[in-house]
Amino acid sequence: MKWNLRLAAANRGIWKASELQRMLAERGVVISAGKMSGLWSGQPNTVKLDELDVICAVLGCGVEELL
Repeated sequence: MKWNLRLAAANRGIWKASELQRMLAERGVVISAGKMSGLWSGQPNTVKLDELDVICAVLGCGVEELL
């Protein structure tokens, strides 16, 4: 399974992990810099379902686009 967060974000004009991190924080999901780095690099150890739900909402995509 391949994690495509960076590509999905880029398709929406989000080019920096810090920008997405800020957008997630505005929705109440605070992600540490270390975890954000893993999410952005394509190798997250874990992703909580509530975080995944907010990521999809922020990006306006479905889970299938990220996986």
